[in-house]
Amino acid sequence: MPITPTDTIWMDGELVPWDQARIHVLTHTLHYGTGVFEGIRAYPTGRGVAVFRLTDHIDRLLTSAKILLLDVPYTSEELVAATKELVRSNDLAQGCYIRPLVYLGYGEMGLNPLPCTVNVSIAAWPWGTYLGDEGVANGIRLKVSSWRRHDPNAVPTAAKGTGMYMNSSLAKVEAIKAGYDEAVLLAPDGHVAECTGENIFIVRRGRIVTPPTSDAGALAGITQDSVQTIARDLGVEVVYEPLVRTDLYTADEAFLTGTAAEVVPIREVDDRTVGDGRPGPVTTQVQQTYFGAVRGEIDRYKDWLEHAE
Repeated sequence: MPITPTDTIWMDGELVPWDQARIHVLTHTLHYGTGVFEGIRAYPTGRGVAVFRLTDHIDRLLTSAKILLLDVPYTSEELVAATKELVRSNDLAQGCYIRPLVYLGYGEMGLNPLPCTVNVSIAAWPWGTYLGDEGVANGIRLKVSSWRRHDPNAVPTAAKGTGMYMNSSLAKVEAIKAGYDEAVLLAPDGHVAECTGENIFIVRRGRIVTPPTSDAGALAGITQDSVQTIARDLGVEVVYEPLVRTDLYTADEAFLTGTAAEVVPIREVDDRTVGDGRPGPVTTQVQQTYFGAVRGEIDRYKDWLEHAE
């Protein structure tokens, strides 16, 4: 989706005009992909714009950095405050997408990243539904990709690492060129891992099932965690169990979750209709509750909202 420029981007402690937020062509991360990032959303609420689970996202960013041995020169509290300042300064009262990035800067080259400086940027801009309003309302079509998800012992899939997303891009392009909306990545052992940027769930006999994140090589999602809490509060059992591709074909319902995608029903996988091809009752109830929670409409989830004002 195209980016709508805003006024400023936060870079290493300063708000920089959008068009001046630049890096050198020899920036280390550009060449070798060693970096970590987050995707975060802010939503309009009755009390003004609020960032959804901001501290949890920043803490995951720092955990990813730790896994890759990136010594981030800011605390979680400093990055939370910087994010709120950025949202305020760009007058993003109607909500936005937020992208913090930790990257290795200019000055060193070669496969040893340890001498490199660690830089941090945070950008924010208005961004619509990642998989489209039609997909959110009526469901999307998935293809199981020929590309496998990383082995956790080849690269650390518990980290949201920049270069690792080449894997997701290859699968996404393959799916789109074949006429689908999104791809499912299988783990090296053939079990279902995740989609290109989302966790995947099925509903089977009234239970919600999602793959074990570390075993399957999937990233543990913050939206995934939110949806599990919501589902259990609605009285629906949620379990982690290994899944194979035929479990997707034969599910009563299926949906995916992610910060950019939010909660999206799945209506087809590999040309097999999931359920009756429409968003099922469990998916619909979880989705509606999630959208209410992020907009501050449900009191029990208001602790998930961090107001920028």
